[in-house]
Amino acid sequence: MRALILSGGHGTRLRPLTYSQQKQLIPVANKPILFYAIEDVIEAGIDEIGIVVGPNKEQVMETVRGVDWDADIEFIYQGEPKGLAHAILVARDYLGDDDFVMYLGDNILKEGIVKHKKHFEKGNFDASILLQEVPDPRQFGVAELSDDGKTIKRLVEKPKEPPSNLALVGIYFFKPVIHEAVKNIKPSWRNELEITDAIQWLIDHGYRVGWTKVTGWWKDTGKPEDLLEANRLILDDIQRNIQVNTKAQIHGRVIIEKGAKIDENTVIKGPVVIGKNVVIRNSYIGPYTSIGDNCIIEDTEIEDSIILEGSEIQNAGRIVESLIGRRVKIINGTSHPLGRKLVIGDNSRLIL
Repeated sequence: MRALILSGGHGTRLRPLTYSQQKQLIPVANKPILFYAIEDVIEAGIDEIGIVVGPNKEQVMETVRGVDWDADIEFIYQGEPKGLAHAILVARDYLGDDDFVMYLGDNILKEGIVKHKKHFEKGNFDASILLQEVPDPRQFGVAELSDDGKTIKRLVEKPKEPPSNLALVGIYFFKPVIHEAVKNIKPSWRNELEITDAIQWLIDHGYRVGWTKVTGWWKDTGKPEDLLEANRLILDDIQRNIQVNTKAQIHGRVIIEKGAKIDENTVIKGPVVIGKNVVIRNSYIGPYTSIGDNCIIEDTEIEDSIILEGSEIQNAGRIVESLIGRRVKIINGTSHPLGRKLVIGDNSRLIL
């Protein structure tokens, strides 16, 4: 079995962060979102991975190649994103006649995919999809089950009257027959080749589409609030690991990487992860905060936030529930006339 991990798209809901970086490379708990998908695939025993890339392909390739993965990884250029089924179309030569799992690279799944892969193989399904119970299925693609509950009868996109509360998770297992399905569907109203249409084609032509339920948490990190929630969920599972000497007050499960310098007037209350070569002075770092490498934090309180690498925050009061990009400077000015001086990119959100 091979894996096809999708790392293209424009990430419009995460602008302005995604003007300068691919959305799947935004870190959660100081690790790129894409890496969680790669790790899940390798854990499931799959060592041939194709990563579909788009406009920021060099950025994705450089980041992935910076790690010594226990797998052979190839990159497949999609160009303009034209749907999930289109990604399968452009990856046809790479996938050959092998079974494969398609994993959307902006998804994070706590339990991994091992048990879901076993179900697909044991059940001899032509395709199998992951589903999770959600409180309001009208926001998702929803599965209608067969009478015996073992296979999928129909997929409905954002239905007003959902046939179930089982929403599609962005992970799919396929046999090679999916290539025939992809060739036989037409673009949707969005002018994209939809993977739900391809799966429905399989169902309509008598192929068996199975399913498994996700029992742990799953996050599609397409929006800032989703990133913050994923950060909380992952930090909930960390173990204390402090790799520096410091007289700071440190409480609970905290990770501090090598090279960090934290003075004795700082208080850190976990779960928190602090990257390499971070400098923190006279500050409070509260629960559910991730601080990337080479950041400087002075005279500031930060809680429930993600701070990306290279940012500098000084005398900024209290920052909560925030997502701050790379190499950002937040400084409280002291010169007159006093006032807030802002340089804010497109699609930003600032709450004062």
